[in-house]
Amino acid sequence: MNFKYTPNTLKKLEQLFEEVRYAIRYEKGNFNSGYCILEDRRVVVINKFLPIEGRINALLEILPTIKVNEDELSGEMVKWYKQLQEQPHTDNDSVQTQMDL
Repeated sequence: MNFKYTPNTLKKLEQLFEEVRYAIRYEKGNFNSGYCILEDRRVVVINKFLPIEGRINALLEILPTIKVNEDELSGEMVKWYKQLQEQPHTDNDSVQTQMDL
């Protein structure tokens, strides 16, 4: 799935994490990878100084590592989640998305 690194894409990813009951916090910290996952509390902490592209990339890196119950997702989110799973993510994606925002 190809998409642009826009605030709308970030919002869509944040909504996906919210639907699987993970809270996203943007905090100051020394994260080697730009993020930290607190699995027991279902919290994702992302470096607040990352640009939008970095935040989106961090969320895309985290997504395969968490358990996602597709039954908890809305219909549109299930479709988008499956599209994210089908295509491996690369840092050079820059083509506009096909998702409806």
